[in-house]
Amino acid sequence: MNPTITLATTRRILTQLRHDHRTLALMIIMPSVLLALLRYVFNDEQQFSRAAPALLAVFPFAIMFIVTSITTLRERTTATLERLMTMPLAKLDLLFGYAIAFGLVAVVQVVVAMVTSLTWLGLDITGSVWLLGGIAVLDALLGTALGLFASAFARTEFQAVQFMPAFVMPQVLLCGLFAPRDEMATVLDWISDVMPLSYAVDALTQVTHSTEIDGTLVKNLLIVAACALAALVLGAATLRRRTP
Repeated sequence: MNPTITLATTRRILTQLRHDHRTLALMIIMPSVLLALLRYVFNDEQQFSRAAPALLAVFPFAIMFIVTSITTLRERTTATLERLMTMPLAKLDLLFGYAIAFGLVAVVQVVVAMVTSLTWLGLDITGSVWLLGGIAVLDALLGTALGLFASAFARTEFQAVQFMPAFVMPQVLLCGLFAPRDEMATVLDWISDVMPLSYAVDALTQVTHSTEIDGTLVKNLLIVAACALAALVLGAATLRRRTP
């Protein structure tokens, strides 16, 4: 990897996003809108405080996955990616450039969602607000990395959207959002153990109810970070130089 090339890729993506107001609005505002909708669905601050921390992982994860996968695929289908790959540009430079660019957007996304939840929607947490925000950003980065990885297997934007049920929905259903994982059927509990979003939700839930930073929390964060890094590396390995 070349840091200069990676940062140049990051600047290019950020410049494109700056001129794409609809995509920026989707990434930055939509999680807050969904959390506000949930707050008034429950119409109770206590119930909202129980559900919101897990959704601070789910919403950024899902939104970053779909936006990243479609954006990357669009560059491939318009031959932009093919032209870039003719330059002295390593695959990891390209994917890490994307990851950094979307990661910066994810920071803004999570900050807006947390400020909205803590000040307007009445979210109440026991642990550190900074740690809660850091975990939510890590979840968004995980969605970005998986979106980059999934885009390598799609040939059209419609196919990229179809990957969402395969990559995102099983994790949302089995991450412990709707029922504790240890109360699910044994097979589903085993499956949830290999899904990174499960560990992200566990980490956010722990921070919500406790100020303690123990080995379990650190382990969960390391697993999420390792899965995001592995998705980027696998995405680089499967990235094709030619437009299909």
